[in-house]
Amino acid sequence: MTGLPPGGGRQTAPPLVAIAGPTGTGKSGLSLELAERLTAHGGPPVEIVNADAMQLYRGMDIGTAKLAVEERRGIPHHLLDVLEVSEASTVADYQADARAVIADIQSRGAVPILVGGSGLYLSAVLHDFRFPGTDPALRAALEEELAALGSETLWQRLRDRDAEAAAAIDSGNGRRVVRALEVIQLTGRPYSASLPDESRQWRPATVLLLDVPASGREGLKEVLAGRARGMFAGGLLDEVRALRDRGLEQGVTARRAIGYAQALAVLRGRQSLEEAVDETIQLTWRYVRRQRSWFARWGDAVRLPAGDPGLVDAAVSAVVPR
Repeated sequence: MTGLPPGGGRQTAPPLVAIAGPTGTGKSGLSLELAERLTAHGGPPVEIVNADAMQLYRGMDIGTAKLAVEERRGIPHHLLDVLEVSEASTVADYQADARAVIADIQSRGAVPILVGGSGLYLSAVLHDFRFPGTDPALRAALEEELAALGSETLWQRLRDRDAEAAAAIDSGNGRRVVRALEVIQLTGRPYSASLPDESRQWRPATVLLLDVPASGREGLKEVLAGRARGMFAGGLLDEVRALRDRGLEQGVTARRAIGYAQALAVLRGRQSLEEAVDETIQLTWRYVRRQRSWFARWGDAVRLPAGDPGLVDAAVSAVVPR
C-alpha cells in the first residue's frame, strides 16, 4: 500500500469528505481505500456515512450492493440498516440524521466520509438546503389525484409548471412528484428554487465525484446489466420474498426501489423473470443519466475517472494538503 503524500509527520485531513457519482462507479471501494490511506502513518481515524437512500433499509442488501459487515475492513459505517422497509424515508429526516452523525464523528477527532449516489440526499447534507413547509390538506388532495390519475399525468403537470424540476424527478416517482407540486402551490415559486444551493456548503468539505469518461459509457452499461442479472441470479427474489413478510409492500419508499419493484412484480405473477431483469437494466441506466445530470451542477467537486489505476492516489492528493 502506497503511503500518503510526502511531507513527514501527521497529515491533516479535511473535516469532511464526500464521494459521489453514478451507480456502478466504485464509490464504496474507493471509500474503503481512502479511509485506510488517511489513517496510515498517524493520520486521524475515519468513519464512513452512507448516502444511498435504499441502503438505509434493513434487509435490502442484494439489490443495493450493500457491503456486508465483513467487507467493511473494520471501518465504522453509519446510517446503514436504520429503517424497516415499511417506513418512509424522507430527505428532511436523512439530512438531520446525517448531519448529526457527521458532527458526532468530527467531535471525536475523526474524519467522516459521506458516500453514495443519491444526489438529493447528498446535496441536502453538503449544501445549504432548507425545506419548505407542508400542507396536509393539499398533500392529501394531490395524493388522491395520484391514485386516480397516476404519476405520469401528475409529472406532466409538473413539467408544464417547472421543467427543471421535472427533469430531475423520475416520472414514476409519484411521491416526489406530489411533493414538488405541493411546494409550487404553497410557495408560488418553482420547486427547483427550493433545491439545494450548490454554491453554499453546510460546512467545509472536499467532494470527490466519480464517473467514467464518455468512451467508457458502454462499458459501464454492460457492467450494470451484469450486476442486474447477478442480483436476480444471486437471490434477490428470495430476499424480496422475505421482505414482503416484513411489510415491504406497505412501504411507500422501499417497494419502489429499482430491482425490488420488479422482483415484487415477478412474485405477484405480473412479470416474467426475464421481463423483470430487462426492466431493471433499463431503469438503472435511466437513473445513471439522472445522477449525471444532478452531479453536473457541482462545480467545486474534484472529478475523478472511475477505474483509473491511479484513482486512490488522486483521491488522497485531493483531500490531503501537501
